[in-house]
Amino acid sequence: MRLRSLFSLLFLVLFTSSAYARYVAVHPSSADLISDGISGGSLDSGSTYGFMPCTKTALGNVFLILVYGFLMFTAATYLSAGSELLLEILGPGIVGGLFLPMLGALPDAMLIMVSGLSGDAATAQSQVSVGMGLLAGSTVMLLTVIWGTCTVVGKCDLRDNIALNNQDTKGFHLKDSGVTVDVWTSYAARIMAISVIPFVIVQLPQVLNSTSGRHLAVLIALILSVLMLISYCVYQVFQPWIQRRRLAFAKHKHVISGILRHLKQHALGRLLDDEGQPDEHVIRKLFDTIDANKDGRLSATELKALIIGISFEDIDFDKDDAVGRVLQDFDKTLDEEVDQEEFVRGIKHWLIQAMGASGHSGPDAGPRTMKFLDHFHVQTKREHALLGDNENGENDEESGEVADPKWITIKAALLLLLGAAIAAAFADPLVDTVNNFSAATGIPSFFISFIALPLATNSSEAVSAIIFASRKKIRTASLTFSELCGGVTMNNILCLSVFLAIVYVRGLTWNFSSEVLVILIVCLVMGCFASFRTTYPLWTCFIAYLLYPFSLGLVYILDYWFGWS
Repeated sequence: MRLRSLFSLLFLVLFTSSAYARYVAVHPSSADLISDGISGGSLDSGSTYGFMPCTKTALGNVFLILVYGFLMFTAATYLSAGSELLLEILGPGIVGGLFLPMLGALPDAMLIMVSGLSGDAATAQSQVSVGMGLLAGSTVMLLTVIWGTCTVVGKCDLRDNIALNNQDTKGFHLKDSGVTVDVWTSYAARIMAISVIPFVIVQLPQVLNSTSGRHLAVLIALILSVLMLISYCVYQVFQPWIQRRRLAFAKHKHVISGILRHLKQHALGRLLDDEGQPDEHVIRKLFDTIDANKDGRLSATELKALIIGISFEDIDFDKDDAVGRVLQDFDKTLDEEVDQEEFVRGIKHWLIQAMGASGHSGPDAGPRTMKFLDHFHVQTKREHALLGDNENGENDEESGEVADPKWITIKAALLLLLGAAIAAAFADPLVDTVNNFSAATGIPSFFISFIALPLATNSSEAVSAIIFASRKKIRTASLTFSELCGGVTMNNILCLSVFLAIVYVRGLTWNFSSEVLVILIVCLVMGCFASFRTTYPLWTCFIAYLLYPFSLGLVYILDYWFGWS
């Protein structure tokens, strides 16, 4: 039944889309032959009919904006649902890194494309502000309103500057309540900040007050944005592999810290002497206590028994893999066993590593051995948590075994096809309606597209992000804010690439100085903020919220008070 309904809706979209581009040139002799539904009204040459009646009144265009906006919201919803199903079947990598970011930006890209392809060059130049308004509005909305809301709904109690999963007892305390994300979110924020470089390049001729280099600057910015798009997709494809490597290394460091604390607790003396150097005599005694069969060598079985006997505070890891990594650190003769000399060298190396990481070295390290080992242990545990490991190996609520991969694949393909078809069919009528509403009310089309269109094209993404953040876990918060940064990155490279290609091919004028400035300010402020911290206290949501009215007001002041272009 659900498959039949999908086919029916797809047929309806294809049927209506085949009729939406009916252009009617109105002449005096034909004025009585075709009615636009307005008494005494007339149509401009080249007016576009969607499947809804045409109108020139402000109220009528508001209705059309709501209808076409809802259809674009539906397209974004289908694309999002199909993408998630495809990811469930094929996993991250090529799907998560290549297709999903592009599909998420598809509705925006469609609207930007049709805003610059309609009519002749003069018409396109007047309508292209709709595309720029959408581009700027989507970026600003994701990084301000949605970012701040996700911080509020995802807040947890903060302890030692780390959010406690599912604990929200501090209410709306501005400092002791907030969210924590993993280090990959910081990397995503840095990539987002870097992605504004094409905006800077295309804006250079205006900054230098040069008219001769504007067309060339558009071309250079276009080439760079395409190269950045390819690089970003490649990075996303390989990121799961990089993340697994980093996580495995963090787990090994945590095993090291746990073993050192365990050995210190069972040592017959201090691991460090009065000079702060590893005490070989004490380390050799420890070797004798671990060597269960007293053969002078530690086997993999004896090392595994040591690791199993240590409490690692519920951090999940493969014990056999941990033994293999310990052997790799100690066993220099490659005989799968650790003799006493190898054990002494290995422990000394670990102690020096722990002292360096915790900032404790010198003569005072000896009497404070346990303190710096505890500090090293907490540090490694925090690093492990911030790398975004799936807590204790548990699956999220939405994960699980796929019941019927074939059916899920068909459903995903239909949802993606349907979403793309709706976006392609109704992007052009929506752009025309925005321009008609602008003409009817005198409100610049940029501001309409800046405020209204992102609500249509990003609503499903925004709702999904807020729901995900409300689960109040470090992992889900990390995925939420990473997706927000990724969505803005795609706006800055994919949607901008489409925009620049239209400007270059059609020979349009780039006159969006104030809009570019707003994008730069918001991306750099939020990007720098998220690049150098992994915990966002509740007070940070006010920074995000205030940037939205600031952005809109700045564009208005620069364009209509100072005449920027």
